[in-house]
Order: sequence, then structure tokens, then C-alpha cells
Amino acid sequence: MEIIQSNNATRTVVTLLVLAFSTAALGADSEYASGHGALQIFNDDAMQLTPTWVKVWLAFMMGTFAAGLYFSWKHPLARWAVGGFLVSLTTGRLVFTTLGLPFLSGSISIMHVVCWTPALALLLIKRPFLNPKEPKAFRLWSGVMTGVILFSFIFDIKDAVIYLNHIVSLG
Repeated sequence: MEIIQSNNATRTVVTLLVLAFSTAALGADSEYASGHGALQIFNDDAMQLTPTWVKVWLAFMMGTFAAGLYFSWKHPLARWAVGGFLVSLTTGRLVFTTLGLPFLSGSISIMHVVCWTPALALLLIKRPFLNPKEPKAFRLWSGVMTGVILFSFIFDIKDAVIYLNHIVSLG
């Protein structure tokens, strides 16, 4: 009986939070400019404004995640990384739109942090990049993948906090 009451309480809190945030931000996308900042819409126009080094970084990052497909058949860690990338890529807009929240660069950052953290935690706990029993190619990929996520989080965590603070201030 406690579990049922706990689930009902959780649903009520989540529903209230969704309603509070979504009514404040509903249709707010049109109020934001294109760009790569946390409170800007990252679209084709924003990509044109993005510095070259960021475009190179995005290509390298995507290539590193894509290379994980090669290892995903034999290495569960690669499945976590590739899966987290695919979930963040395919569900981000849907999640934020469903909640009635503007889909800005900061919301992309939130998706990265939420979806990539399990892979990062496993990579740091298991450290396959230091395990001489692992194939060299997998060790190299897992080390680069760890660095890619850590470097991305330098920007993603900051932008996610900026976005969350902004959404809370709308209510």
C-alpha cells in the first residue's frame, strides 16, 4: 500500500512541475534568437554562427560516438555510450516539446548530461582504457570517448544550469 501511495505522490509532484514549467514556457521558442548559447535556439542559422572550432569539435564528437558502433557488439560499455548518444539525439526535442518547454541549446545540454552520464560513470569506474587485457583499439576508443564526454560536460553542465535557472525564473 505504501508503494501505491508513494507512486501517487510522485505522479502528483511531477504533474505539478510539468504544468508549472510548461504553462510558463509554452510557445516561448519564438521569443529566442538563433545561436549556440544556452538560451538560444540551435538550428541551421545557429550553425552558421557557430565558431569553426566548435564545428570541428562536433564532428569529432559525433565521429567518436559513431566509432562506438564498431565496438558495441562485444563491449557493453560501447553500447552504453552509443545508446546514450542515440537517446539524447532522438528524444530531446520530443521530451521538451511534450513538456511545453523551449528547446534551446541548454535543453540539448540537459539531454547530454542525463543520457551520457551512465556511460561516463561506467568508463570511469571500469577504466577499460587502462586494462591491458582489452584490445588496443577498444582501449584507445574508450579513452577518447571518456575524454570526449568529460570535455563536453565542461560546457553542457554550465549551459544546463543556465537553462534550468531561466526556466525556473519564468514561473
